[in-house]
Amino acid sequence: MKSLDGIQFAEMVKMGAHHLFQNADYVDALNVFPVPDGDTGTNMNLSMSSGAKETEAHAVAHIGKTAQALSKGLLMGARGNSGVILSQLFRGFGKDVETKSSLTAKEFAHAFQHGVDMAYKAVMKPVEGTILTVAKDSAKKAVEVAEHEDDVIVVMDELLKEAKASLARTPDLLPVLKEVGVVDSGGQGLVFVYEGFIASMKGEKLPEKTSAYSMDDLVSAEHHKNVQGFMDTSDIEFGYCTEFMVKFIPEKVAEHPFNENDFREGLSQFGDSLLVISDDEIAKVHIHSEQPGNCLSYGQKYGDLIKIKIENMRQQHAEIVGDDYKKDQPTAAPAKKHPYAVVTVAMGEGISELLKSVGASAVIEGGQTMNPSTEDIVKAIEAVGAERVLILPNNKNIIMAAEQAAEVMGIEAAVVPTKSVPQGMAALLAFNPEASVEDNKATMTEAFAHVKTGQVTFAVRDTSIDGVEIQKDDFMAISEGKIILATPSLEEVSQTLLKDMVDEDAEIITIIYGEDVTEVDANELAAFVEEKFSHADVEVYNGKQPLYPYIISVE
Repeated sequence: MKSLDGIQFAEMVKMGAHHLFQNADYVDALNVFPVPDGDTGTNMNLSMSSGAKETEAHAVAHIGKTAQALSKGLLMGARGNSGVILSQLFRGFGKDVETKSSLTAKEFAHAFQHGVDMAYKAVMKPVEGTILTVAKDSAKKAVEVAEHEDDVIVVMDELLKEAKASLARTPDLLPVLKEVGVVDSGGQGLVFVYEGFIASMKGEKLPEKTSAYSMDDLVSAEHHKNVQGFMDTSDIEFGYCTEFMVKFIPEKVAEHPFNENDFREGLSQFGDSLLVISDDEIAKVHIHSEQPGNCLSYGQKYGDLIKIKIENMRQQHAEIVGDDYKKDQPTAAPAKKHPYAVVTVAMGEGISELLKSVGASAVIEGGQTMNPSTEDIVKAIEAVGAERVLILPNNKNIIMAAEQAAEVMGIEAAVVPTKSVPQGMAALLAFNPEASVEDNKATMTEAFAHVKTGQVTFAVRDTSIDGVEIQKDDFMAISEGKIILATPSLEEVSQTLLKDMVDEDAEIITIIYGEDVTEVDANELAAFVEEKFSHADVEVYNGKQPLYPYIISVE
């Protein structure tokens, strides 16, 4: 193949996204930090899927225009650090080829190199042994090969070979990878994308992980059949498209043994267009229902609900077919412009209310299990309708997506780089509505710099990290990002964490307890603090957060 056009590139993107989707769980499992934030595969998959959707919708023979569509879709769908870096790789690729109708082998290779350059610029402190290294090494190889090779497929083939070799070297660059015995998860995700690219170029098929059709494919087919086929919006019997996943909990499954057929039959009473896919760990559900809450309650008998999405199909249908339904709905008044807003991210109903009580204008639902995308953050800011905005990510993996959102907003916007809820609370208390965006960013950043953050969570697998031996389901004490203890005792872990965090200068100790902790247990921990650290004041809040029994701050 001597050249590559936009239609061919769109097919590459489609197959790359699909291959990543099929292996997202595997990429998640490679995260070396043994807590339930193994979301690299999830984030990259959602980011790439957004890019592929936009590419498919705007694919033309002109590769520059097709690449711009991919760039736009990735930018708005980017989630987590890995997703943002992926978006920057193809943003640079797209910028390099935007005026070209097709690419030669040399132009193709240089576009990858341009993507690497842009991705490195986007990361404040690039770390080698990550997706960045895999992208850099493989692009460099492609450029070298293209100097004497004019076949685009050969260049892509050599790029993939080097990406795999670079991935295998990541444990030599990041000691934590070698310690746990894995390669970099983001790099692995990129390799899956590249494998899809070359398979498309060669006309080959890649092995499927589960079935030939993804849940997204099936859902799309069901929507086409059951929503757009209606002649009138008012004819839609079940108005809410409901999608969710059930993460099985052994205790609940012991009480209610899971059988996919029985589960499907039980859900069928609540609606139609029902799809269920399950494995040993989760069940994915899509259903059209008039009472989505009944579906969620039914699923909750078997475990935790994650990745919930509910959409009003009557409204969607009206917007598509342009019938009179939307004319009959109350017209929302134009959003009033507020001079200032602070938009933040949190998981847990209690934490959301707590952040709003100290000044947050809007709280985006998100955190370790589901990072909001750039588009999610943009929409939240637009909903507030402010002239100036500050964004508090409250999670290190959301900072880059927040920064991208600030860039595309078209208003004064800045990111206060909070990495935890306690830091976000301290920053909010320092917000001054009379100060400029830049002054507020500086003041709020200074305010949270003095906050120590600790977390108690549980391990999802056996491993050893930072010299701590960890068994699956152990509770772990994490002080300022470092694991200091793992043991089956929640009480021991929590008290050890406090002893590590609190010193004689501590003035305020805040305990935020999660959905799996009782008020009695939280008050007992507070009593321990009052007895052990009488020089400091103690505050206790019910954050209702999942996954983390305790989030603790010391100021």
